[in-house]
Amino acid sequence: MKKSILTLALAALGLFAVATPPGKKGESLKVNAKESTAKWHAKKVTGEHFGTVQLSTGEILVDGNNLTGGFVNINMSSIDVTDLTGEWKDKLVGHLNSDDFFSTAKHNTAVLKIKKATPTGAKASEGKNNYTVVADLTVKGITKEITFPAMVVITKGKVIANADFNIDRTLFDIKYGSKSFFAEIGDKAIDNEFNVKVRIIAQN
Repeated sequence: MKKSILTLALAALGLFAVATPPGKKGESLKVNAKESTAKWHAKKVTGEHFGTVQLSTGEILVDGNNLTGGFVNINMSSIDVTDLTGEWKDKLVGHLNSDDFFSTAKHNTAVLKIKKATPTGAKASEGKNNYTVVADLTVKGITKEITFPAMVVITKGKVIANADFNIDRTLFDIKYGSKSFFAEIGDKAIDNEFNVKVRIIAQN
């Protein structure tokens, strides 16, 4: 029984660990959730909405002046709407938390885990570079691989990473208002893709 409990504990810890790529020593820096930000922008036929969601925990892995891996956990129940106020804001926030969208009562945490980061510029030796990042994004328990550009600044004991990319919500079983699945929805259609702008600060 003791062995079984220990095995389960180690497995659980492994879900939150950052794997060091083979042949790289690497340094792990903790994500500063208070200083990091994530903003979303969604469009529909009749308009658009803006909002935020909070990061919770995470780690960024670097090897010298190079980004090599990491992950960030996102608190989905923190979804907020910034372009509305009062009753209309409360209604939209509630709808985004519902099963029509992110089902936050069942899936409170989304995870972005870096699988590969490839420098695309010539300034890696200075600790500042553009990267093409390949990552696994898990939303509502569904994991899909995504690729996006990022600007990363690495200094001693600190990383600042900025990324701006689109996510196709239908890949994560979020089909509400999608013309791809409801052809007759007309002017109530909501775009399949929404934009995310993320600024991650990690430090010792």
